[in-house]
Amino acid sequence: MERVDLQGEDTVFTRTGEFADRDAFTVAGWCAMERSLEVIGTRSAMMLVREAFYGGRRFDDLVRRTGLAETVAAKRLRQLVADGLMERSPYREPGARTRYEYVLTDRGRALFPLFVSLMRWGRTTEEGVHGGVELAHAGCGAPLVPAVRCEAGHDVPIGETEARLAPR
Repeated sequence: MERVDLQGEDTVFTRTGEFADRDAFTVAGWCAMERSLEVIGTRSAMMLVREAFYGGRRFDDLVRRTGLAETVAAKRLRQLVADGLMERSPYREPGARTRYEYVLTDRGRALFPLFVSLMRWGRTTEEGVHGGVELAHAGCGAPLVPAVRCEAGHDVPIGETEARLAPR
């Protein structure tokens, strides 16, 4: 198995196998990161997902809390439903017609680690900015931190990560 170890401060992953020679192929069209960004790669999509994690469900509330135009929110919510991240659930206020609220699906809730990571990273982007929302463990009160683990349960830092092509 061929390995390419990147040395120095710019060390990120070790490329192995077919991936060692990155110029031998292209990942365009089948890269998992690319597919993910096609679904959630817009600011409006992530703002709607954020509000859903905070408990927002109803269209008017989602529009108000995100500051998105109704047309933008409606389009993005339709796409999030089509992509399986949210589902529409009917509700009816007394004396009013049936309306729909938007609820995260299991696939949508699976974005929680990404949500934690983006929030934590965002807190480090501007010096002197304090406040905002902090996510914490209800059991002990400690702030949440993102972690990368292998399926065997080991914490894995960047320098111990191998990048390889997944089986087809």
